[in-house]
Amino acid sequence: MASVRSSKQRDAIKAYLMATKSHPTAEMVYDSIRHDFPNISLGTVYRNLNFLVERGEALRLDCGDGVVHFDGTTSQHNHFYCRKCKRIFDLKMDNVDHINIIANAGFEGQVEEHILYFRGLCKDCLEKKDV
Repeated sequence: MASVRSSKQRDAIKAYLMATKSHPTAEMVYDSIRHDFPNISLGTVYRNLNFLVERGEALRLDCGDGVVHFDGTTSQHNHFYCRKCKRIFDLKMDNVDHINIIANAGFEGQVEEHILYFRGLCKDCLEKKDV
């Protein structure tokens, strides 16, 4: 396997993803790091985010809202998507890996992993009266 050249921009993108729990879009990452890298382009941010995803160093989240979000936490965990404010939260819950066994019971192939997105209203939106 060929070695991958290190990049200050990629390192900054990865560090930002690891430090935030906000599940940012590429545009949010771009806005956050461009003060340190004024010549960086949005395309460079997209390429580096996709590179990190391909290497298993970040997750790409598609919650069905037409916007791709990224997550620096790559360990198995589930997400909650608020239909009102469009934010994504890590969902703290018991491990549900047994769902793969259940899925395999009725499937002739082999289920190896799953992705779960829970949808609804976050606490902030639920407390608002205009839901």
